[in-house]
Amino acid sequence: MKRIILLLLIFLPTLMFGRHAIKSTKVKSLQVVVNNNWRSMPVMQMGTNDVLNISFDELSHEYHRFIVHLEHCEADWTPSTDLFESNWLQGFNDQPIEDYENSLNTTVLYTHYKYQIPNDQCRLTMSGNYRLHILDEDNDNQEILVAEFRVVEHLMDVGLGVSTNTDIDQNGAYQQLSMTVNYNSLSVTNPDNQLQIIVMQNGREDNAKKNVRPNYITPRNLRWEHNRALIFNAGNEYHKFEVLDPSHTTMGLDHVWWDEDVRFYHVYPYLYEPQTNYLYDEDADGAFYIRNSNNIDNDTQSDYVYVHYTLRPWREYQDTQLIIDGQWTNEDPMNYFMYYNDETHCYHATILQKMGYYNYQVRMLDPDGITHPLPEEGAFYQTENRYQAFVYYKGTGERTWRLVGYQEIKFFAQ
Repeated sequence: MKRIILLLLIFLPTLMFGRHAIKSTKVKSLQVVVNNNWRSMPVMQMGTNDVLNISFDELSHEYHRFIVHLEHCEADWTPSTDLFESNWLQGFNDQPIEDYENSLNTTVLYTHYKYQIPNDQCRLTMSGNYRLHILDEDNDNQEILVAEFRVVEHLMDVGLGVSTNTDIDQNGAYQQLSMTVNYNSLSVTNPDNQLQIIVMQNGREDNAKKNVRPNYITPRNLRWEHNRALIFNAGNEYHKFEVLDPSHTTMGLDHVWWDEDVRFYHVYPYLYEPQTNYLYDEDADGAFYIRNSNNIDNDTQSDYVYVHYTLRPWREYQDTQLIIDGQWTNEDPMNYFMYYNDETHCYHATILQKMGYYNYQVRMLDPDGITHPLPEEGAFYQTENRYQAFVYYKGTGERTWRLVGYQEIKFFAQ
């Protein structure tokens, strides 16, 4: 196992590619949400009143002058080098975060910071991928976090469908997507060079399908039907729990206790046991939502607790690392590693988390940075999954990839 961890250290910087990343041990609970849609990916639509809300906690009551730096990126998330900032930004870059508030009546002191796009001094004028860097001006401009989001201009129509009758099995372990992309008024003479198309399951980067060749190419559209490259492992539902008041158990918790010596709450979700059969349990596909029992001043009156995860596996994994995974696991990946205990014959992990509702899975992490579901979990065609499709376009003579089509659907088994 030591050898596996050493190999993972080489690949850890790549694990966060295409995802948000917290880079300071003093920063927690990064949220990147468009409007109030916390279940979906952060995608803004041009020409609307969409607002991107970014918030996080710094674990002290000391004010930090945090600076927001924006950059436009290409479809593969490399920075756009052929654009001027004035091509995509109206107003000013490198703005300070001026909306902040200290926590109130919490055992862990923190300051909650919030930032919105657009604002009075900053507005985005071009579609595409964006990366947001937050720097600590009081600490030699140290980068404390990175957040990524997208801006779409709906110039192409994207249609998605999901079937459990796949080219691998029928009502088995897989789900297969069909897709159409209509060009509308955009000129597409060479789809291979002018379009980049990415399809995701639950917003995951590690199993995304990129630039799958369509079955049918016409002068007006592309179509994917019975395309084996658009088959996804259906997986199983996410596990979930909710910490609303650390003084007593709530949904998904086995027990809680207060450690008087260190003055900290500890909460224990139910034992994670592999689900060998499908059992419907509504989840949020890995998402999370910060809140307390009163649902009042959630950002500043929700405390931090230590969450103790326990997995009882069918076997000890010698050739892979187990890791807790969800949309909220955006700190150093090693914070989410699970370790085997010879006495309990279980895997354990302890994570400091803010009160709220959480979805998570335990996944296997290979030395090359690829994750896989636990085989004991099984994969079932009934599993409810969200699928997203992004269409990027670069016309003749254009200098960057624009995001011109986006669609998200949620699959429900009939």
